[in-house]
Amino acid sequence: MRVRSTIWKWLAGVLAAVLLGAWWWLRAALPPLAGELQLPGLQAPVSIVRDAHAVPHIRAQSAHDAWFALGVVHAQDRLWQMEMNRRIAGGRLSEIAGGATLDTDRFLRSLGLQRVAARNLERLDADSRAVLDAYAAGVNAWLQAHDGPLPLEFQLLGVQPQPWTPVDALAWLKVMALDLSANWSDELLRLRLSSRLTSAQIQEFLPPTPYAGPLPVTDYVALYHRLEPRLSALGPAVPEAAFGLGSNNWVVDGRHTTSGKPLLANDPHLALSAPGIWYLVHLQAPGLNVIGATLPGVPLVVIGRNQRIAWGMTNTKPDTQDLYIERIDPADPTRYLAPDGARTFSEREELIEVRGAEAVPLRVRETRHGPLLPDARVQGTLPPGYALALRWTALDDDDPTFRAGLRMLAARDWDSFVDALRDFRGPQQNFVYADVDGHIGFIAPGRVPLRKPENDLLGLAPAPGWDARYDWDGYIPFEALPRRLDPPAGRISSANDRIVAADYPYYLTAEWAPPYRGERIAAWLSARARHDVEDFMQLQGDQRSGMAAEFLPRLLALASAGDADTRAWLQRLRQWDAVTAADRAEPLVFVAWLRELSRLIYADELGEMFAATFELRPTFLANVLDDRDGQARWCDDIGTPRIESCAEQVSAALPAALADLRRRYGSDERDWRWGAAHPAVAEHRPFSHVAWLKPLFELRTPVGGDTYTVDVARHFIGREAEPFAATHAASLRMIVDLAAPDASRFVIAGGQSGQRLSPYYADQWALWATQQYLPMSMREADYRRGAVGELRLSP
Repeated sequence: MRVRSTIWKWLAGVLAAVLLGAWWWLRAALPPLAGELQLPGLQAPVSIVRDAHAVPHIRAQSAHDAWFALGVVHAQDRLWQMEMNRRIAGGRLSEIAGGATLDTDRFLRSLGLQRVAARNLERLDADSRAVLDAYAAGVNAWLQAHDGPLPLEFQLLGVQPQPWTPVDALAWLKVMALDLSANWSDELLRLRLSSRLTSAQIQEFLPPTPYAGPLPVTDYVALYHRLEPRLSALGPAVPEAAFGLGSNNWVVDGRHTTSGKPLLANDPHLALSAPGIWYLVHLQAPGLNVIGATLPGVPLVVIGRNQRIAWGMTNTKPDTQDLYIERIDPADPTRYLAPDGARTFSEREELIEVRGAEAVPLRVRETRHGPLLPDARVQGTLPPGYALALRWTALDDDDPTFRAGLRMLAARDWDSFVDALRDFRGPQQNFVYADVDGHIGFIAPGRVPLRKPENDLLGLAPAPGWDARYDWDGYIPFEALPRRLDPPAGRISSANDRIVAADYPYYLTAEWAPPYRGERIAAWLSARARHDVEDFMQLQGDQRSGMAAEFLPRLLALASAGDADTRAWLQRLRQWDAVTAADRAEPLVFVAWLRELSRLIYADELGEMFAATFELRPTFLANVLDDRDGQARWCDDIGTPRIESCAEQVSAALPAALADLRRRYGSDERDWRWGAAHPAVAEHRPFSHVAWLKPLFELRTPVGGDTYTVDVARHFIGREAEPFAATHAASLRMIVDLAAPDASRFVIAGGQSGQRLSPYYADQWALWATQQYLPMSMREADYRRGAVGELRLSP
């Protein structure tokens, strides 16, 4: 027994030593936040003070050195994220993930985002290129100087980072543009639906928002069938990735604030990730003093303020993408048909390296419109002899958006701010603006195509590529883009909803966001005579669902009582105030009810396409339940001989929802909580897809809100495993007080560091989830208070 005890003690000691050594090794990957570091490429010494949450405040003697130092801190804290971003942009995920990401790589290689970025770089001005060069030099200087282990992801995957380049930065901006542009996916969905539904049915299922009746477009289903009868037998829809399409911003002038100066707020809604998409920073150098949110890998403060102005942005949701059905020349497959006859495809060969397998060749073809989508993206959509090409403003060779971002940082007033945004190409954004002189403004810059008067598809569905009437006819002039300065009401807001009046002479889109968030924000701002920072904090955290408040009376009016449990829930829902708090059960039951109702209303019509289209569609459902233009016919189950009414389907959906909730969360309904079923989930790439690593890297916390609250927490009911989990939310919250700019506040969903063992990996996560903020101060005395270190760089 004594020998066995001795052996166990020895083994325990060895294990402890191994674990301690592993811990030390992994901790050694964390960057130094204090001390001195010599880096070639600097022009003069630089100070980097990390405040209490490790937000770097960079003080340099030149703009070159400030951007260089930004590259250093990005590499220190987010090197793996930058590596993943570069691989996404370049279609190189399969090099580390194997065959599972081949379709994604084929799609991104076909778009050629890095190639486009390289062409954009060639056309950029010298000042912009100098900033990109200085930033890349800072990233690479850190890679050369760091002699410890790399972050854990590099070690587990056996990846070595390559030098950062200016093209990598511009290519990531293209990926962000893609993330904020979903029209091509909607067009593809309409094409697929044309095999099962009429054009009128598709318009009902995918209605314009705000709804004012069907759009005046041609019967494109009949058009497709005339072009090619085989288009009536397409394959099932393939689920598309969720796009980051939401955001809120608003600004009020001094007439509506307690201070007499403007207040501005912004919270962009994007996919949650660990680490988060944003990185907070303060840059100070001659001619440069700005604080806000950056994208790791890109030398820009995208959202923030300088000493005189502040700005925030939301996605305009413009239609800047069109799909074209290209007809391959039957006599020569290297050519396709155009209005002036057959033209030759532009072709290139690529080779996709695949971890653990042979490299996969890829032939990329382009037409006069743009690249052909690879087969995996159009699977079953087109018969042989046809292909789909993508026309997209972000693929243009001339894109000085980066220059616009740089010039914006130096703007001192409205005129210089607007002048900077002349170079902004996309994706089109709704900028709100405020300055210390008391002005507020709004502008929506970006490159938006002009469609010809004879274009009877309006970019809603794929167009015949050989018909010239569907070609773009230039772009909306910058001077004609929506803008306003100091409006009489003294308030401006946007929430991806409609930003132009019905008489605006240009077509932007028919797919605005539903008005719920926008209406709630506008009502809140007008309901109070004077606002302060705390008011704006409350509004950013507002969890009253306008969709629930509007929609629930429809359900209650149609629902029959049913059994005792159903009657009890109907009574609770009648008393519910539509606040989607995490500790309430009513939001869970309401959303589950809508989920089952959606299934009953359109699963029969869509058949095998239902799974790919299963999500909350409130405008469509409202039109059906209101029997707008006879749309109550969707309530009938076409698989039965009798005709079901909407009242029957609404009544059947609630007990079905309750049964599903019991299966998921237990039979004791007293334990049901919206927050437990609806956690905010920040996914790690790629370790959220590795079972034993997921709990270590992924972030989760119960939250309130829903897809339509100001405090957005967007869920996707079609995800069977977790239909209520919130995967898109406010990735950043910022409130700027132009009366006392250093009293402004911001917070990100996660933390500054991308390294899991860092105390700053998730130190803002709980703050973010509970509507708390960090100080957004440029004042040295403020950020040095509680600072965790100062790193001094020297040449």
